[in-house]
Amino acid sequence: MLPTSKNTSPEMTVTANRTNKVLKFLNSKKVVPYIFVSPFILSFLVLSLYPSIQAIIMSFQRVLPGQTTYIGMSNYSRVLNPTFYKALSNTSIYVILTVLILVITPIILAVLLDSKLVKFKTLFRASLFLPALASTIVAGMVFRLMFGETDTAVANQILNWIGLESVDWRYNAWSGMFLMVLLCSWRWMGVNILYFLAALQNVPRELYEAAEMDGASTVKKFFYVTLPFLKPVTIFVTTISVINGFRMFEESFVFWEAGSPGNIGLTVVGYLYQQGIQQNDMGFGAAIGVVLMLIIFAVSFIQLILTGAFKKGDE
Repeated sequence: MLPTSKNTSPEMTVTANRTNKVLKFLNSKKVVPYIFVSPFILSFLVLSLYPSIQAIIMSFQRVLPGQTTYIGMSNYSRVLNPTFYKALSNTSIYVILTVLILVITPIILAVLLDSKLVKFKTLFRASLFLPALASTIVAGMVFRLMFGETDTAVANQILNWIGLESVDWRYNAWSGMFLMVLLCSWRWMGVNILYFLAALQNVPRELYEAAEMDGASTVKKFFYVTLPFLKPVTIFVTTISVINGFRMFEESFVFWEAGSPGNIGLTVVGYLYQQGIQQNDMGFGAAIGVVLMLIIFAVSFIQLILTGAFKKGDE
């Protein structure tokens, strides 16, 4: 309680006491953590949970300018069509390729960068993060120029130099998928390497010394010492790679703005954009988004179970 004086009225004293109680409550150990996480909670509620609920409601509606009509499951009955299956097939192949590349390759490169064989480690670590800072659209335009259809494009010049014919990169199924995977790998490879580099700092050096005393080779030390300590980060990187793979849109859009030939570059999110925004069928687009959300949840849940993410550390 603040000391009172002759000039202090009872009302001011009561107000001061209430202010002190409020400050003491806000500074308590039980409240402070929630104050720090409140920005995340508010942003999640406003930017994620509320739009998701609205999308689920919209998926049962026919949305027209100034008019909404509930039509039950009609939008969902339209989702399972050949175009959706093609988009889901493209997305699944993209997810598998990006997960394999963005998990296995960063582990190997992180181990090499952490070894004594590489010099200027700080320079390499700083430069690895730069591609992630680049805009996908800007990077995609550069890739479009490099992998153009003309013989003067950089990629075709290299092919011609080694005796191979030029490739119409954006008009073949395999090359179109190659472009999308290459752009994604270029952007996120460095970030994943940094994740694994950080995890490698927690591996006890005594284990390597003990393994060397037992005569373990470099390969055995990698599989029996390094990989077990990288498991939590590997699960994390795999999970975010799966989620980002199914949510991919920019890598496809930057190569085929108006649609790819034969839908070779169509993804589920691209199909959502095509139907919901371009065709102004918001209810159908919302239904596609809800189905995609369920697919991401199911695949991520199965992946976490298979990798043992839900098991206790001592099991």
